[in-house]
Amino acid sequence: MKTNQALQDKLSTEIKELKIKKFNQDKKDKAEDIAMAVPPAYSDLGKAAKDIFGKGYGFGIVKLDLKTKAQSGVEFSTSGSSNTDTGKAAGNLETKYKVKELGLSFTQKWNTDNTLATEVSMEDQLAKGLKLGLDMSFVPNTGKKSAKLKTGYKRDFINLGCDLDFDMASPTVHAAAVLGYEGWLAGYQMAFDTSKSKLAQNNFALGYKAGDFQLHTNVNDGTEFGGSIYQKVNCHLETAINLAWTAGSNNTRFGIGAKYQLDKDASLSAKVNNASLIGVGYTQALRPGVKLTLSALIDAKNFNAGGHKVGLGFELEA
Repeated sequence: MKTNQALQDKLSTEIKELKIKKFNQDKKDKAEDIAMAVPPAYSDLGKAAKDIFGKGYGFGIVKLDLKTKAQSGVEFSTSGSSNTDTGKAAGNLETKYKVKELGLSFTQKWNTDNTLATEVSMEDQLAKGLKLGLDMSFVPNTGKKSAKLKTGYKRDFINLGCDLDFDMASPTVHAAAVLGYEGWLAGYQMAFDTSKSKLAQNNFALGYKAGDFQLHTNVNDGTEFGGSIYQKVNCHLETAINLAWTAGSNNTRFGIGAKYQLDKDASLSAKVNNASLIGVGYTQALRPGVKLTLSALIDAKNFNAGGHKVGLGFELEA
């Protein structure tokens, strides 16, 4: 009797967990559908596939990230890394403070290249969906200064952005627009060099998003072609494929990647490309706010020659 009762209790617990997981997934899908009314920025097109190939890896690098938030609301984040091949170390420090009632955000940055940067932005104050920002940087060693005025506007079916780079030698205007309707996305990105009065960048993108499936294609400057497909197979497995080639060249680049959620605290990532480079990554949440990432890059063509890379990442958040 006790054994049967234990089995019933276990089965009841598993059913409850499945119901909770399904509820959370339905809630997430609904939130994504609502967010889809506002298309992503041009730089975020195809982001789901990019994350499969980019997140969870850190080949040839030992990295430590630390994030914390003071009671005053100031957010601190710092990171340090060391390249295992060159031994070069790098680090940066960032502080951010938000005045929510005014829609203001202040950010200050410093890195080991001795670059100081300040960012000020205001969102949803002059108009709903409008964001204005000013980024400034200064390098004391060389005296180099730079500034960029950033504007963005987003609402249902449209996402616009226009930045003015105040480089005294060659001021450049960057602009982008993304239109979205019933899952279809179309985007255009350009950069105009005012000193030479010509386009420095001329990019197009077209995509489609439907639930757990995403398709993205792009053409950069009429010579670079690319595409990606993302598919969420189930609540544990995500897959992606990317393809790229250059006009006038037979060098086609192709890759397949996947991420498998082992449980709520651990995930396994893997990717391979047509150059026979195999990447694997393992991420484990050791405890709330503590995450460990291990990764390795294997050259399958020259397996016995060595040259493989490993990486270690450690994230702390409090």
